[in-house]
Amino acid sequence: MANDNQRRPPHGHDPEQARREAARAQEARRKHSGSASRNSRSHSTGTRRNDISKKSRYYQVRRQKMFLAAGGILIILVLVIIFSARACISSRKAAEAAALQKAQEEEAAKKAKEEAAAVKDPVSLTLSVVGDCTLGTDETFDYDTSLNACYDNNGKDYFFKNVKSIFEADDLTIANFEGTLTDSDAREDKTFAFKAPAEYAQILTSGSVEAVNTANNHSHDYGEQSYTDTLTALDNAGITHFGYDDTAVMDIKGIKVGLVGIYELKDHLEREQQLKDNIAKVKADGAELIVVIFHWGNETETVPDTNQMTLGRLAIDEGADLVCGHHPHVLQGIETYKGKNIVYSLGNFCFGGNSSPSDMDTMIFQQTFTVTSEGVQADNVTNVIPCSISSADGYNNYQPTPASGDEASRIKSKIEERSAAIPAADSSSATSESSDSEE
Repeated sequence: MANDNQRRPPHGHDPEQARREAARAQEARRKHSGSASRNSRSHSTGTRRNDISKKSRYYQVRRQKMFLAAGGILIILVLVIIFSARACISSRKAAEAAALQKAQEEEAAKKAKEEAAAVKDPVSLTLSVVGDCTLGTDETFDYDTSLNACYDNNGKDYFFKNVKSIFEADDLTIANFEGTLTDSDAREDKTFAFKAPAEYAQILTSGSVEAVNTANNHSHDYGEQSYTDTLTALDNAGITHFGYDDTAVMDIKGIKVGLVGIYELKDHLEREQQLKDNIAKVKADGAELIVVIFHWGNETETVPDTNQMTLGRLAIDEGADLVCGHHPHVLQGIETYKGKNIVYSLGNFCFGGNSSPSDMDTMIFQQTFTVTSEGVQADNVTNVIPCSISSADGYNNYQPTPASGDEASRIKSKIEERSAAIPAADSSSATSESSDSEE
């Protein structure tokens, strides 16, 4: 009995029920545990999501700030570029305006200077012009009575000794250099051919002769080489030369003097175009005062021929202020044409071409010009100085000398008479045409 009581559960206890309750309790614990686990996992997941969301918002805000900052910087850069560009443009415009103003000021100053220079004080120039200077001899001449003998015996200062003071007192002395300064032996086939050593150019320098015409019938007596040699000798002596198509412009006391030399003997009026061209040339070179020298006319004729008058007047029509000529070996008259002078023949001067010419009268023609900003004034101040080609009586000692007393009066009267014999510019009468003498 007792054993049966031990195996039986207490009174009222149902084992099956207890098992079911235990199972329910276990199930309840399991559910509770699962719910807690789920709640825990849900909480953890929510936390992570919140963290991710916060980080996302943080980076988004950060990116926005960066974009805003970059945009701000970009705007600032754009503004800086714009203002810099404006500043550059403004600076460039200011520089251009300053440069323009400076250029305008410089141009105004230059114009004022030119106008001031144009309105210059009157300048007075005295020119002396003389005739044929043959500084040499012909090889057929007697040496003892030749110009070369005088040079060997007396030196370079001898020849212009008696007129040097006159030439030194003027502003420019012009002569006709008739002959060659050469060692060439290639003599042209002609009656007279003149030459001398190159050192003879110093005769001109010593005598205060500054310029010479070389366009004449003895410039090539020993061929083309002799002419080239002559020009070289003149250059070396400091003598300005002009003639043919070679012109010269000299600066005398600030005035540009144009020099033109025309050889008329062979081509006569065909020289008209050359004359026009050469005058135009010196004008283009700035000449303010123009002197034209002609080698023209007929030997021993005392009145100019038609060609001389035509060319002389044309020279003045084209702009020459003074015209002088030579070749006749005698004095011819002076014509005043349109207020300007044409001295048709100055005769010989220091002339080695003849030791005993029948006519030894000559002259120094001087004219004083007044040059202003308006050009050469028409005051026509002239001075004729009567001379002899020799200081000795009866023969030529190659030393031109001013005449005095009755001799001076006689020569002046001769010039006046021959001037009165020149046909007027509107006259159809004229003397014979020029010869073609090359002697």
